Amino acid sequence: MKVAYVFITPRAATYKLGQMILPQLEVGVHGVEVVGMFFFDDNAFVLRKGDPIGERVAKIAKEKGILLMICDACALERNLAKGELRWCNPDGTGRTTPGDCVPYNTVEGVQVGCFPDLYAALAGNPPDQVISL
Repeated sequence: MKVAYVFITPRAATYKLGQMILPQLEVGVHGVEVVGMFFFDDNAFVLRKGDPIGERVAKIAKEKGILLMICDACALERNLAKGELRWCNPDGTGRTTPGDCVPYNTVEGVQVGCFPDLYAALAGNPPDQVISL
């Protein structure tokens, strides 16, 4: 089975990912194929360059072809991206074309985006289950 994780609750990335999922991935006993991880709110901070959990996640993601993506609004707010929101404006007018939003000061391999970007990135290797933590 293929899964994608969406980290939405406080400490999901530092505790659930860092102390449960990641160690299992590193030793090969997680039991499913992880195809993607999407980070919201303060969970994005684990993907800062130099963060011990983030560096381990980046390494395993590169080895196993796991998508790492941060919500663009969350990343911009936390100085983990530069540019503009991709698909929506703070004034609510929306966009029809993506803005220019790129990762900044993150571990290797991180992408920044919104739901349309996540769906497109996972389209070639879709998960069977999406698990929100």
